[in-house]
Amino acid sequence: MNNSGVFAKLRPLSLLRQLSNCSDTTCLQAFSNSVSWLIYLEQGKITYATHSVEPFDRLERHLRRLGHQIPLLTNEVRVQVRLMFEPDLHSQLTEQDAQSTSQPPEYQAIYWLVSQQHLHSTQAAALIQELVKEVIESFLLIKEGSYELSEPFSRMSKICRFDIEKILERCQARLESWQSFSPQISSPYQRPYLLANNQLEQKDLPNLQPNLTNWMKGFSICHLAAILNQDEIKLARQLYPYIVQGRIILHEPDPPFDKLPKLFEEKSFLPKLTTDLFDTQEEINSSLDITQENDVVEQLPQNSTPPTANFPEPTISNNINSPSERVAAATVTPPKIHKIVSVDDSPTILKEISHFLENENFSVVTINDPLKAVLSIIRHKPDLILLDLNMAGIDGYELCKIIRNNSMFKQTPIIFVTGNKGIVDKVKARLVGASGYLTKPFTQADLLKIVFMHLT
Repeated sequence: MNNSGVFAKLRPLSLLRQLSNCSDTTCLQAFSNSVSWLIYLEQGKITYATHSVEPFDRLERHLRRLGHQIPLLTNEVRVQVRLMFEPDLHSQLTEQDAQSTSQPPEYQAIYWLVSQQHLHSTQAAALIQELVKEVIESFLLIKEGSYELSEPFSRMSKICRFDIEKILERCQARLESWQSFSPQISSPYQRPYLLANNQLEQKDLPNLQPNLTNWMKGFSICHLAAILNQDEIKLARQLYPYIVQGRIILHEPDPPFDKLPKLFEEKSFLPKLTTDLFDTQEEINSSLDITQENDVVEQLPQNSTPPTANFPEPTISNNINSPSERVAAATVTPPKIHKIVSVDDSPTILKEISHFLENENFSVVTINDPLKAVLSIIRHKPDLILLDLNMAGIDGYELCKIIRNNSMFKQTPIIFVTGNKGIVDKVKARLVGASGYLTKPFTQADLLKIVFMHLT
C-alpha cells in the first residue's frame, strides 16, 4: 500500500480495513479542511486515535463521565491534568507536525493518570475506547483530503488495542443512528437554544429534564450530554421533537468545531447495516477485544462504558413552525444559576467578559480595583472567579494566594486571565492554587469552555 495519497473522494473505511491487514506499527495521518487525524496502529489493531480539534476538551468530557463511577477521578485531578499536559497555543502550532511521531499530549495525560493510580488500566482502556470511537466517527465522515503513513519515532506506551473491524461496526451503527435526525441535526457540536412564542414552562417540555433547560445556553449537544452524564444520541433523540416543532433552534458549531465534517452532507456514503447496538457490557467488551500490553485479555469493569441504545427513527410532526415563525419567536431566559466575579483593571476586558457571560444568563460581578477585590469577593460569594494576572498595585498571583487563604474559597475555581501560558507560569499558578487559564485574546467559546470545565 502507498505511504501517502490524495483523495479526490476520500474512502476512509476502505483505508482502515486495508490497515487492519498490516502487521507493522504505523501512524495514519489524514488531513481535511485544516483538521488532522492521527490513528495509531500496531499489528493491524488501533492503539489510539485523536484529531487536532480540541483534544483536551474531548478528554475532559469523557473523564467527566468516568468520574461518576471513579471517586478518585475528582475535578481537581482533571484540572491538574489539563494544567500539566495541555499545550498552549504556541506549542500546539509548533508541535502539531511532530505529533504523529510522538505520544499525543492527552495520551500522555491518560498514562499519567494510570501511573498515579487515579485510573486502573482497565478503566483507562474504557476511556481510550470512547475517545477512539468519537475520533473514528468523524474520520469516517471525511470526503476529500490527503493522508500519509509514518512510523512513530518512539514507541507509545500501550494501554490497550482494539480490533479495527469491531470499532468500525460500532462507529457505523452510531452514524446511522445520527442519520435518523437528518436534516435537522447536522453535527453533534451544534448548539441548541430554547425558543417559544410566549413564556415557556416546564410542562411544555415533558421529556426534558430541568437541568437540561438550565444549561441550554450555548453548549453543544456533546457538551450538554457530558454535563448530564448521558449519551449524545439519546440526548439528541430527546431534543429532536422540539427542534422539529421550532421550540428549540440549533446554532452552528463554534470554531474550531465547525471545521469537523458534517453528518449529513451526503447520506449515501455509509453502507447500510444494522443499527442493533450492543445491549450489555459483556457484549461490548467481548466484541472490542481490548488487549492489555501484556497480551492478557481483561474484561473492562462493569459500567465503565455505557452501552449505546438502539434509537428508532423519530417521527416527524406535520405541525412544523415556518422559518419566519421561528425567527419571530422570543428567546426564553433560563434562571441565573451561577455567579461569576471578574477582577481586572481594564474596563475593556471587564466589559467583554460581562457581555459574553450575561448573554448566556450568568450573573456577572465586575471589579476594576484589585485592592478592593477581596472584600467584594467575600460579599458576593461567587461560584467562579476570573482573575487578571497583571494588575496595578497587586498581581494576580498574590491576590489568588490571599483568596485561597480564606476557608470560604478553598474549593472555588479561580481562573487566571492572562497572555502568558508558559511552563513557569503554570507552575507558579499551581503553587498559589489557581484552577486554570483563560488566555488573551479569548472568545465567547473559550469562556464557555472554562465554565463547562469548572461549574458543571
